[in-house]
Order: sequence, then structure tokens, then C-alpha cells
Amino acid sequence: MHTADSWPIAGNMLAFGPAAPDGTPTWQAPATYWAECLQQMRELGFDHIDPTDAWLPLHRLADQQLAEFRQVLDDTGLGISSISMTRSSVIDADQGEQNLADAHRLIDLAPEFGASIVNTGFMQALTTDQQNALWFWLAPGHQDDPTLRPLAVERIRELGDHAQANGIQLSLEMYEDTFLGTPEAAVSFLADVDHPAVGLNPDLGNLVRLHQPLEELGGTPDQMYEKVLPHANFWHIKNYIRDEDPATGSIHSAPVPLKYGYINYRRIIRLALQLGYTGPFCCEHYGSDSIGVCAENRDYIRQVLRSALPTH
Repeated sequence: MHTADSWPIAGNMLAFGPAAPDGTPTWQAPATYWAECLQQMRELGFDHIDPTDAWLPLHRLADQQLAEFRQVLDDTGLGISSISMTRSSVIDADQGEQNLADAHRLIDLAPEFGASIVNTGFMQALTTDQQNALWFWLAPGHQDDPTLRPLAVERIRELGDHAQANGIQLSLEMYEDTFLGTPEAAVSFLADVDHPAVGLNPDLGNLVRLHQPLEELGGTPDQMYEKVLPHANFWHIKNYIRDEDPATGSIHSAPVPLKYGYINYRRIIRLALQLGYTGPFCCEHYGSDSIGVCAENRDYIRQVLRSALPTH
């Protein structure tokens, strides 16, 4: 069992984007650039990061590059507790088979880097409208095709077999308009996969930020978390302010640090522990100084863990 101080709480590298300042894709950039990004995380007090394929797609790295990345991690004193795939759906109409192969590659790489989780989901590339919006969730995005559900179950079960053989777990990220778009849908999909190495990433921040009634998504955050936390093995954790005006029907949301948002994470994290949650956390935030906010969120999570876990 983890203690409050040893519990892996990673910072997501998503904020650094997919390319270096000169436009070079991160996976083709020199190791000095990787080191520059990682050093910022280390200076903020992180012990772990999630490299995410939206920053550094490890599956694309040649053996020499992988060795260089390991050296950079060693030099900065950082570990990897999870590897997330972002908008790399294994049922994408054009890239699904390649994304499946990439997921298999990451499942092979994860144990080499000490990661216990590979996280994936069915979200797909942002539309032009989403890219042009202030916040991408303000515009409609991809919606899963119900006819592809059997294929989705089959491919996730295949990845689960591989993860189990490698001694790690696969986590499925909840995201709107996908097969994991509500608590009920996520639990149902997981039941159909029916694999001991596959669990849920209860990233309900993805739902709370949407400008639609929460009743359509599964109820209050507490109600939603009660349904999915028993199945959680990993956690992208973030928060938003949310305001609804019943007179006009307008809804507003914006990213904020964990303790200031609509979701009461002190209550939810304590509930997760009571339900047996033992997986890693991965802090995320959009806008402003994302990694700085993630560092504040890490400290907040540790304080909540200290208050909730037995002292001995």
C-alpha cells in the first residue's frame, strides 16, 4: 500500500504540446529539449510524470532515443507512473489499426519505465471548430459510432490480455460522446470487456465542464463518482467552476485548481479510498500556468491523503 507521501501523483506533460518551439515534433527533438521540459516538472516538486503521446509518443522512438529518454529521466530524478494515449482511438476510421499497434507498443514499453498503467480511450482528433474555440469543449466533437462497439470491446480485451501478460493494467478514460461518455455507459462497456486487467479512468472533469445539464450526463459529481470509482484503476484529475442560470438555461465553466472547483475532491478522494482505490493520480489542467496549477493540485491531493489514510 502507498502512503500519502509515496503515492504516485504525476504531472501530465500535455501542457508542453506536441512540438518544440522551433516546430520540431517532440519525438524528433533533441534530448536537451526533453530535459528542459522535465526539469521544469522536477523544479515544481514532481517525482513522476505521464509523458502522454500528445507530448512524447514513446512508441515512435528508436532504441537509441529511448535510451536517451531514460537517461534524461535518471538525470532529473523523475519516474513514469502512467503512459496516456490522447485522441488515439483504436476504432478511429483511418488510424484505428495503427493506434492499436501503438497501444501494444506502449504496453511493452510501460514496464521498462516502471509504469503500471497505460491509459487509452475513444476520444478522437479535435474538429476545426474545437481548435478555434476558446475552450475546445465549447464546440461539438467526435461521437462514437454505435455499430463499432463490438470492435471496441474486442480490441480493448485484446489490449487487456497484453497488459495482464506484462504485469500492468489498462485504463479507459471517460469522455463525452464516446462509449465511455457517462457513468452508466462506462460501467456497461467495462462489463462487456470483462477483463481483470482493464479498469476505468474516472476523469469526470471531462463531463463537468460541458455546457449541458448534468442530469443528461449522469447526475451530480457525487452521484457519478459513486458509480465509477469502484471500477477505477487510474485517475486523470482536474476541476472546473460551473454555473447554471435557470432563468436563461445558460451554463458556464472554466478550469480551476482542484480545491476551488465544482467537484469537492476532498470528499471524493476520501470516498475513493473507502472503495479501495490504489491507482496512480495524474494531474491535468488547461489554460494559465498549467504545470504550476498541477503542482498545487499534487500538494492538495497529498494533504487529503494524509488526512484520510491511517497514520500507521
